[in-house]
Parts: sequence; structure tokens; C-alpha cells
Amino acid sequence: MGRLEDIEKYAEKENIPIMQKDGIEFLENYIKENKIKKILEIGSAIGYSAIKMALVDKDIEITTIEREQKRYEKAIENIKEFNLDKRINIILKDALEVTINDKYDLIFIDAAKAQNIKFFEKFKNNLNKNGVIITDNLNFHGLTENPENIKSKALKALVRKINNYKDFLKNNEEFKTFFSDKGDGISISKKNDEK
Repeated sequence: MGRLEDIEKYAEKENIPIMQKDGIEFLENYIKENKIKKILEIGSAIGYSAIKMALVDKDIEITTIEREQKRYEKAIENIKEFNLDKRINIILKDALEVTINDKYDLIFIDAAKAQNIKFFEKFKNNLNKNGVIITDNLNFHGLTENPENIKSKALKALVRKINNYKDFLKNNEEFKTFFSDKGDGISISKKNDEK
């Protein structure tokens, strides 16, 4: 059986972003409290959050999408270490090019931040009734609150896109979004007035 500490150490050594401790705990608790069983994750990285989510309950099934070959291979290795390959299905592809027909209780967006709006729009119809879309990294290490302190043009543009996504969520009449400062900033979006 694998060890989560080993994945955490590898992520740190290779500079691969994984969810912050209190962010992943928030997610695990949300899954437990809301009895979520079917999850779609956009952005597997090395499989850390998919493994953590799957370990919440033995009935949880996850489909996760990763576009980088090396991370995908490491994710497969990590998922097998935990004997979760029957419950976690990983797809090697750009999420914007994947067609998915299934419905999910939770869609977790943790991929290319600049594409958040596109991910949200593309996959929102894959939600079950009363399903929820959770997005990570909305504070982006505190930079979204103080964009004027950013020197790099590319980083400035990225932070602007994250802030645009937050505005998109706040103004979205189809969904009601709650924001939490847990981890690196999380949003929880639920469809409005589902009968």
C-alpha cells in the first residue's frame, strides 16, 4: 500500500502543485458530509487529490483527466500503489478535448487556471441534480487580492484570468457560488433552484 507522504514529498521535490492540506481536508469533509459518490476531476497531476477523495469512501468512483504524459504516468503508478485503479479512471488528454457523457455528484476543477471558465462551461451539464462544481487555487498564493504587486507580465495575465473567473462565478445566474479561503482559495458552485 502506498503512502501519501511519499506523494507529497515527490510533489515538493518535482515542484508539482498539489492541494494544500486544509484545502484537501475541506474537500474530503465536503465529500463525506454530502455523501458524494461520483466525481469528475479536471487536472489529475500525479493523482494525489483523486487518491485522497477515493479514500473517503469505498463506493466513490472518480474519472480524472490529465494532459501531461509524465504526470499521467506518475498518477497511474500512484493510483495502483493504493489499489485504487478499479475506482479511479484516468484519461490522458486535454480536458477541453474530452467528451464525457456521464453525470457526476461533484466536478472538481484543478487544472490550467486560465481555462477555468471554459472547463466550467464545458462540464456543467455533466452534473447530477444537486451536483456541485468545486474549483481550487482561487487566491493563487494571495496574488489575486494584490495583483498590483506582481512584476511578471505572464503572471499578471494569469491572475487577471483567475479574477475574471471569480467574477464569472459571482455573476452567474445559473449557479450560486460560495467562496472559502481554505487552502489556496476554493469555490463551491451549486445550480440555482433545482426542483
